[in-house]
Amino acid sequence: MKAGAASLCGNVLADRPALGTEEVFDTLFANAVCRVERIVSFGHASPPGFWYEQDEDEWVVLLVGSAVLAFADGRVLGLHAGDWVSLPAQCRHRVDAVSDDALWLAVHCRLDKP
Repeated sequence: MKAGAASLCGNVLADRPALGTEEVFDTLFANAVCRVERIVSFGHASPPGFWYEQDEDEWVVLLVGSAVLAFADGRVLGLHAGDWVSLPAQCRHRVDAVSDDALWLAVHCRLDKP
């Protein structure tokens, strides 16, 4: 860290929003090639027929709760607290099920330089 640079810190488990109607996305860190998000899900699965197909690589860990991811190739992956998965760019996937208390940490990495 450069001299005089401010550092940010916090607790990913603190200040979780109360049960709501929408998922909550909080950016914890971002630079030109990487973004770290805390995602609080309240049972929000992907809408029927919706697939994520992102332009970035993503690494995600489920910190609290449980979830089921489905992939376009037919694979299904059950996740519990502590489980993580790496999702390469263009990997078609969806959240088939997620618990009301799910808390995710997602790291998105750009493939190209800005």
